[in-house]
Amino acid sequence: MKLDVKELYQNINMYMNKEVILQGWIRNHRKQKDFGFIDFHDGTYFKSVQVVYDNKIKNFDDITKYHIGSSIMVKGKVIESPAKGQLFEIQAADIILEGDCPEDYPIQPKRHSREFLREQAYLRPRTNLFQAVFRVRSVAAMAIHEYFQSHGYVYVHTPLITTTDCEGSDQMFKVTTLDLNNLPIKEGSVDMSKDLFGKQAYITGTGQLHGEAFALAFKKIYTFGPTFRTENSNTKVHANEFWMIEPEIAFCDLEGLMNIEEEMLKSVVNYVLDKCESEIEFLDKFVEKGLKEKLTKLVNSDFVRISHHDVIDILKSAKVKWEFTPSYEDDIAKEHEKYITEYFNCPVFITNWPKDIKAWYMKLNDDGKTVAAVDLEVPGAGELMGGSEREADYDKLRSRMKEMNVQYEPVEWFCNLRKFGGCYHSGFGMGFERLLIYLTGVENIRDVIPFPRTPGNCEF
Repeated sequence: MKLDVKELYQNINMYMNKEVILQGWIRNHRKQKDFGFIDFHDGTYFKSVQVVYDNKIKNFDDITKYHIGSSIMVKGKVIESPAKGQLFEIQAADIILEGDCPEDYPIQPKRHSREFLREQAYLRPRTNLFQAVFRVRSVAAMAIHEYFQSHGYVYVHTPLITTTDCEGSDQMFKVTTLDLNNLPIKEGSVDMSKDLFGKQAYITGTGQLHGEAFALAFKKIYTFGPTFRTENSNTKVHANEFWMIEPEIAFCDLEGLMNIEEEMLKSVVNYVLDKCESEIEFLDKFVEKGLKEKLTKLVNSDFVRISHHDVIDILKSAKVKWEFTPSYEDDIAKEHEKYITEYFNCPVFITNWPKDIKAWYMKLNDDGKTVAAVDLEVPGAGELMGGSEREADYDKLRSRMKEMNVQYEPVEWFCNLRKFGGCYHSGFGMGFERLLIYLTGVENIRDVIPFPRTPGNCEF
């Protein structure tokens, strides 16, 4: 019977001493004079299977020449393994070559650098590291959907092409069907009325604004999809294409939002710990020592809630020589994030940020100086989520837009949501890859995205 390796591992007692058929790839191949061992992997389970064959098998000489990376079909019996640390192996009766692989196949059974594997992004999913990373990615995505669906949220597919400028048009990719070698010019500028949409359009940098429209109809919604920024940044945590989770909740204030953020994050981390035991153990051993303990500790922590002003008080009183001086008017630096999470020894919600460093759609607090915004800082990773209570007052929103030079026309519909049965509401955004960096211990965003898009890099 045809089986996946996952099914074999999970029901080994059922298949012991039975004939099975497996289809997959050769990870390693050790050949002796009269027998051989194949490290067999089919991608359905993190662990591989040892296939043993001897010179009684037909085409023995041909099988000994099968190369690493080749795809094969194995027919054989599941038997107890005499090898230490291995419960079973396959005693092969037949091994059929499905797809050969040349000897210069780049993914050989040795340790490759992550930089090298980025150059082989179409092959790197075949390595242990990326089997673990991308399995965790898949499971974490499912965990996110499980959480929101089980809590009554509607999943909204917000548009990837938009005329709404939320993050600043200088950070958004422009979309056009115009011939770049023969642009229509009117009064010294490109005549966008000749373009497909009749106006300037962008690839979205966030699904938030459209999500708010649906939150004021369904009460609780979330978006989960790709977003794009033109930021020319080569840090380990920035990419030009990445995925975002963005819930929006009507009749929810800042305190309620933090409750949701904490519950959701704990649920996702716990789900991954439960479903990816082998992957987490591998990552704990080879990528980040103490990873499992870190994740387990987060699930069992009570998150601290503290204002930006009080955080600055703590930083200023700390006996630390800061590279960047803490300021009541400014954002906090990476060194500050690290100190605060170590100071409290748990994840920290920082609330009520200076209005001048936050977005135009955030609710202005009664002090007129801060907005009802919150960032979640987690130990070892820094900022993981950012959210706010949204400004529900039409006049205050328009005033903030003027103050921050935000054009009204592209977001008139968004402002009108405050006129037509508006209510207090809140939402947050979490970069999916930031979460994956935290879950896997792999510190570079290029290694948690299947095919990374970063400045100077758009391969494959």
